[in-house]
Amino acid sequence: MISIEQLRVEFGGTPLFDDIGFLINPKDRIALVGKNGAGKTTLLKLISGRMLPTKGRIVLPKDLTIGYLPQHMIHNEGTTVMQETEKAFDHIKQLHCELDRMGAELATRTDYDSEDYHRIIEKLAHTQEYLQIVDGGNYQAEIEKTLIGLGFERADFIRQCAEFSGGWRMRIELAKIIMQRPDLLLLDEPTNHLDIESIQWLENFLINSGSAVVLVSHDRAFIDAVTTRTIEISLGKIYDYQVNYSNYVELRKERHEQQIRAYENQQKMIQDTEEFIERFRYKASKSVQVQSRIKQLERLERIEVDREDNSRLNLKFPPAPHSGIIPVEIEHLSKAYGDHLVLDNIGLIINRGEKVAFVGKNGEGKSTLVKCIMQEISFSGKLKLGHQVKIGYFAQNQASLLDENQTVFQTIDEVAVGDIRTKIRDILGAFMFGGEASEKKVKVLSGGERSRLAMIRLLLEPVNLLILDEPTNHLDMRSKDVLKEAIKMFNGTAIVVSHDREFLDGLVTKVYEFGHKKVREHLGGIYEFLQYKKMQNLQELEIESIQQKREQKTVSENKLNYEERKELNKKIRRAEKDVADAELQIATLEDEIKRMEDQLQQPEIASDSDFILLLQKKQRELEQKLYEWEILSETLENFKKN
Repeated sequence: MISIEQLRVEFGGTPLFDDIGFLINPKDRIALVGKNGAGKTTLLKLISGRMLPTKGRIVLPKDLTIGYLPQHMIHNEGTTVMQETEKAFDHIKQLHCELDRMGAELATRTDYDSEDYHRIIEKLAHTQEYLQIVDGGNYQAEIEKTLIGLGFERADFIRQCAEFSGGWRMRIELAKIIMQRPDLLLLDEPTNHLDIESIQWLENFLINSGSAVVLVSHDRAFIDAVTTRTIEISLGKIYDYQVNYSNYVELRKERHEQQIRAYENQQKMIQDTEEFIERFRYKASKSVQVQSRIKQLERLERIEVDREDNSRLNLKFPPAPHSGIIPVEIEHLSKAYGDHLVLDNIGLIINRGEKVAFVGKNGEGKSTLVKCIMQEISFSGKLKLGHQVKIGYFAQNQASLLDENQTVFQTIDEVAVGDIRTKIRDILGAFMFGGEASEKKVKVLSGGERSRLAMIRLLLEPVNLLILDEPTNHLDMRSKDVLKEAIKMFNGTAIVVSHDREFLDGLVTKVYEFGHKKVREHLGGIYEFLQYKKMQNLQELEIESIQQKREQKTVSENKLNYEERKELNKKIRRAEKDVADAELQIATLEDEIKRMEDQLQQPEIASDSDFILLLQKKQRELEQKLYEWEILSETLENFKKN
């Protein structure tokens, strides 16, 4: 159990948190929510030990392990994907080295009856026992399973980390963290760099991991699936709800209504008190009452209401100028970077007024096709934009392209033209940059605030084709909801590249799936597409049961003819024998190792270096044999599925 006690954090004398406290229990799965800039990332850094509070403390149990995934890019240089991921198991390698060192030391000593000698033997036995617990045998298989779950191909394992984008490097770091099986996982926007399939894999992992989890995410479907508790940061205080995000939204609405009523009642009381003081300030007969009321106001704890709750982000794209019936038409388009083919002979047509989604694993060509449409890169084949098509483009890195030294107002003022210049303050206010916030420098804005600011720039010029590449990264829930509504109301055409299922739901009517250098069209919304994909995966997983049904049908209905079935049965019998042989060898090795470990209790055996080396050899043989058994069993299962 982790205890956060009376925590206060100040930046430049201004408190971000003020005397907050809560507990993190084992196996808690907590969503940390709040508007951008509320301090979610700061709180994660405090818990992880990367920052110190101004006041208060965080009490951690002894030997607690923490895995922390930051929001920003991880630099992994000079290693391959596999080498970098293997660092998650450095502690196991160190244990093996320690065993080798102790074995070598015992082999050279003759003081069998000394206290120090027996201490080394005890430590050796303890280390071996601990190693058996933490090292499940072959961690190579676990690495492969985790990397593939996060979207990597086997061919990527030997590639240099430096060849990958920041998002893919974050996946490598995520793989390292989750394989270390820490007691507490702190994840800051883990889904920003994941595709839909990888997000679903991560959901399942976190639900079944057994670790406590505290995560920050603006992906509502993800946190609803993973978390069971919601902690909101608002105005320097926290509100702890023992429910998932969807239920929190309803409870928070009730709390906010109560806050507003309490605030309004207090404001009326303050106004009445001030009027009484002003009316009787100079009457001697009322001086006692006046002084009493003045002290009452001084002691009063003022109720605050989060101003963001009172403002409605009213985003509306300008009316779309008329364009041709087909804004985007693509035929036989291919794109390669050197020898690496990304898109191969693809074709698609997007009609005027359609809202479509580009989905698929990272690296499959979504952003590449967007760049082709934007004429930013060369390609082969035909890509035709319709008559009078005017594009509004929001790139993944749009927020990072802003001038950090300009203020919020200057950022918009430099691109505003005509009558819109007179409405800049109103627009900024609608995006929660009203008053003093408009004079903030860009460099002090949070990621979400920068994204909102970049989105404002997109609103200033009428367009009829919106291309939004991951527009929701770093946007808070309310901003996402309003952006989604604005795109739905937009009377032009929209292409949305996104992995956010909740955002795409009800927004798009067509999904283009990118994969294996091709683009496949799916009519319908995002959840219809996901249902179709699950059906596909279900078919793959249930081939065995389907095959059993097929075996009950006639030979003409069976995919395999008699000769093929006969050959397959031979392979199954051979694979079954291989598995049985491996299991027998594993049992024999386990018996030998158990017998040798019992012999280690004898001083003359424990000092025999050849014996210790033989024991370590047997242990490595067992690890290898377990790995072989796993592969053989998988092969047998695959045969049985056919």
